[in-house]
Amino acid sequence: MSVLDRIERLRNVMEQQKIDCYIIPTDDYHHSEYVGDYFKFREYITGFTGSAGTAVFTKDKAGLWTDGRYFIQAETQLKGSGITLYKSGESDVPTIEEFLKSELKEGDVLGFDGRTVTYAQGKRYCHIADENGASLKYRLDFAQNIWKERPEMSMESVFSLEDEYTGEKIGSKLERIREIMKENGCNAHVLSSLDDIAWLLNIRGNDIAYCPLVLSYAIVYNNSVELFADIRKFSDDIINLLAENQVKIYPYEDIYRKVSEMTSEDKLLLDSTIMNYSLYQAISKETVIVDKQNPEILMKSVKNETQAENLRKAHLKDAVAHTKFMYWLKKNIGRVEITELSASARLEGLRAEQEHFLGPSFGPISAYGEHGAIVHYSADEKSNVPLKEGKLFMTDTGGHYLEGSTDITRTVALGEVGNIEKEHFTLVASAKIGRALLRLANTVFLYGCSGANLDCIAREVFWKEGLNFNHGTGHGVGYLLNIHEGPINFRWKEGERPAPALEENMVITDEPGIYIEGSHGIRLENELLVRKTVKNEYGQFMNFEILTYVPIDLDAILPEKMSTEEKEMLNHYHKQVYEKVSPYLSEEERIWLKEYTRAVK
Repeated sequence: MSVLDRIERLRNVMEQQKIDCYIIPTDDYHHSEYVGDYFKFREYITGFTGSAGTAVFTKDKAGLWTDGRYFIQAETQLKGSGITLYKSGESDVPTIEEFLKSELKEGDVLGFDGRTVTYAQGKRYCHIADENGASLKYRLDFAQNIWKERPEMSMESVFSLEDEYTGEKIGSKLERIREIMKENGCNAHVLSSLDDIAWLLNIRGNDIAYCPLVLSYAIVYNNSVELFADIRKFSDDIINLLAENQVKIYPYEDIYRKVSEMTSEDKLLLDSTIMNYSLYQAISKETVIVDKQNPEILMKSVKNETQAENLRKAHLKDAVAHTKFMYWLKKNIGRVEITELSASARLEGLRAEQEHFLGPSFGPISAYGEHGAIVHYSADEKSNVPLKEGKLFMTDTGGHYLEGSTDITRTVALGEVGNIEKEHFTLVASAKIGRALLRLANTVFLYGCSGANLDCIAREVFWKEGLNFNHGTGHGVGYLLNIHEGPINFRWKEGERPAPALEENMVITDEPGIYIEGSHGIRLENELLVRKTVKNEYGQFMNFEILTYVPIDLDAILPEKMSTEEKEMLNHYHKQVYEKVSPYLSEEERIWLKEYTRAVK
């Protein structure tokens, strides 16, 4: 069935149900970054495969809103569908709310599946409907009417993450959460965010694409925890371990009944920004609600020393795999057929050879030539192309290990590439006008700075050249959770909640880039660990420890465009790459790495 046929079927259901406007977000019931196949209704209806975006359908109009990562991809995938692309954040582009305000008429009905919309967003939709004299229906799962071949909800097994990897027991975490509950006068804490639940209970699963999480809800009380999940996923050992911490498992959907039974004696701590609209609406109106950011969000972003040491091990494994991949690619390009997909498979295979590898940490980006300009390009059988000499090739990939998660981007020259590509590459890496990647990694800052304070250190050099990139310079990284983890980031624009100060042992990426549509894209990405350094009368100074040690391709560097300081930063980094990685390579690979980490003069 074509996208046009699916849209027609959707509109037929809308007409039958007397719905004038229907919203389809990307989200599952927990607002996960990636969603399992069961929840990919927006992708099914629109044909757009990006991991972020919201579709809105009226009787005669259709729109898809997505961010700068996916503009090029969406334009391609929406061709011929009749769906208009709305580039979120661009000037003169209406927001979804503005679109609804202009389209909804008195007497119209606005609909959506409230389980896939946050309470905060649903409340805004409700307000717009009221202002326009329209009404709202939020218990509308049209997927069950249209998507006949819809996959089943995941039934993957749950596993427990041992103390040697977590560095903190369940009981200790619950004590910290209950202290926050006590401070807010709450006797219950409702959780619907999967990574917060997984972190709190030291459990992991495989229900979400690329994220080792378990479909679940939880309510933390003063002396017990109710976990709402499919008990068939849990072994007896895990059930017993949870029981030792007064955690009892209930059916997944029972969460809605449970919150509806709350009384005026209950006071709930919850985060409506990441709770679905239906769940919030199900809470008894007698119940007092304290609506604040989940305390788990900040707690899990600060890794303990056990996790920090484990992360160094995970990144070393990843560096070995990625360095072997670069060696293989450089030696075989032009000699054997290599495509975007086969190169990606090769890299994942090399990761799989490393001990405790669990799987990729996000959808891999394997982008050759002009595909590199699509920020979150995803190669498939239709778009897959062979790699040839004369162009750049970008991989943005990562892995989950028991020791933690990795996220790394490298762009490499396949043979001899053009001078403009080299100039742009040098700018991204460490050019005299740039120093973007290594400049940010080597900065020193006072405690209290957030990512918003530091973003311009990397981005300023692009701005001076009239250039920019439509994505954050960095994001927090979860420990065997979500690879993109709040609340920290490198962004010059503040979100709804200001970014917090960077704390010791937070992990954040450093990933500037340049994207030239129709030609090439360049991004380099390392992970950084926030550390304390000198403390004096001026305060506590902080810096970054680089976790990622993989060569930056010297075939794409123009040394004459670099200052002495920049060369020193690059040479120091490459010296460390060789020292850390070379013991795990073959003799041939070591000789190659020695050449590709040579000092730039």
